[in-house]
Amino acid sequence: MNRELIIDASGSEVQLALLEEKLLVELHQERTNAEFGVGDIYLGRVRRIMQGLNAAFVDVGYDKDAFLHYLDLGPQVQSLSKFTRQALLGKLSSSDMEQFQMEEDIDKTGRISNVLKPNMQVLVQIAKEPISTKGPRITSEISFPGRYLVLVPFSNRISVSQKIKSQEERNRLKRLVMSIKPRNFGVIIRTVAENKLVAELDLDLKNLVQKWEAIAAKLQTSKAPQKILSELDRTSTILRDLLNESFNSIHVNDAALAEEIKNYIRTISPDQVSIVKLYHGRAPIFEFFGIDKQIKSSFGKVVTIKSGTYLIVEQTEALHVIDINSGHRINTENSQEGNALEVNLEAATEVARQMRLRDLGGIIVVDFIDMTEGSNRRKLYEKLKDEMKRDRAKHTILPPSKFGLVQITRQRVRPAMNIAVLEKCPTCEGTGEIKPSIILTDEIENNLSYLIHEQNEKQLTLSVHPYVYAFLKQGMKNFQVKWWLSYKQWVRLRSTSSYHLLEYHFFNRNNDEIKI
Repeated sequence: MNRELIIDASGSEVQLALLEEKLLVELHQERTNAEFGVGDIYLGRVRRIMQGLNAAFVDVGYDKDAFLHYLDLGPQVQSLSKFTRQALLGKLSSSDMEQFQMEEDIDKTGRISNVLKPNMQVLVQIAKEPISTKGPRITSEISFPGRYLVLVPFSNRISVSQKIKSQEERNRLKRLVMSIKPRNFGVIIRTVAENKLVAELDLDLKNLVQKWEAIAAKLQTSKAPQKILSELDRTSTILRDLLNESFNSIHVNDAALAEEIKNYIRTISPDQVSIVKLYHGRAPIFEFFGIDKQIKSSFGKVVTIKSGTYLIVEQTEALHVIDINSGHRINTENSQEGNALEVNLEAATEVARQMRLRDLGGIIVVDFIDMTEGSNRRKLYEKLKDEMKRDRAKHTILPPSKFGLVQITRQRVRPAMNIAVLEKCPTCEGTGEIKPSIILTDEIENNLSYLIHEQNEKQLTLSVHPYVYAFLKQGMKNFQVKWWLSYKQWVRLRSTSSYHLLEYHFFNRNNDEIKI
């Protein structure tokens, strides 16, 4: 499969678009100053114990206290607490893990009040980002995901991904990991470790152990609430989890980020460094690769498929509903049942894509077109399961009910992606009143004069709607030449199709937008 990753790094936000066969299937937005990402490790302080919920609220520095349920403590929480307590008192070093004496596992049906006390400092990991009015969901079962392995401190268990089917290969991997695994560390062997050499696994394991050693060192000078270790940023996380032979290219429009990605790929897959390409085009990178257009057509309440079939997507806090409509698609050669099956199978592909693209989590109910034959409902069920295999989020799909409803639960670790695709009126900006379009060029010239004479800006770029671009370049007079004669400075023009008709923006020599 042809896979491409397009990365748009601008200002305080990085956007990542994953394309499969040129079709947008995942869209991620990462703020460079974002806090409380999944995988981050914090030293928190227990604020209060909720006996009725068998849970605790922990202060990790967020506006809302983080939620820690008893079942998220992990069986070896007593060992983690002991280690944390000794580290805070300066009584151990990172090398003490080999000699560390483990505590007994806690009872699966125990009470959290027997484990945690108010004001107690605990080491926790973000399991779910803050969503809506809720604080982060946390766990004290710490884990460090790597390229091939996942390291779990205070455990001696070795597990192998269920997706590795060969029993011989499973046994081989277990033997290799057993020979290199330090004491008091558990390991989960990931799917991509299949057929890998011991040297590759050992390098990955050492990198993960170094993370734990960094935590042990930092704990000695820490005080709750405080971030102890950050998970990889979203870009590196996606590369770590997705990068394989099917990745053809990674396009990025920022030189520094491109170099960071190359350095990261050298550590996990040196032979694929060449797929990272720095984008030098004049048009915005998402516009050049057709991503802006796909975003506009893929988000919103109504999503249309080429054949005429369309989906209606309704999102609420706890439940997402997707309704399938055949639209004007009718095949006269098929019966009603045949038409329903054809539409449902095509819609199943788009439903799976929409869940990945919007990162829908929780309960999703899909209302497919009714089918009377059980064999057709089974075909739809198998098709949906097959399409969802590429989804990295944990999910469960139930067979279609007699009403044609398919119920899906999908792991939710961050807020669903929600992009507004409805635009304001290009002339009134939603006010109901318009300014005369004839004064647009005068307004642009006034701003140009201000930027050049007052702000002493050099190498300006003016980005406008394509119609305005054509008018300025090829109208009755060439405005670029006029401005050159007036200001003794050449102003570059750029056409941006995503702008409203009368929208325009100025950019400096570093391609940063100038706010006026």
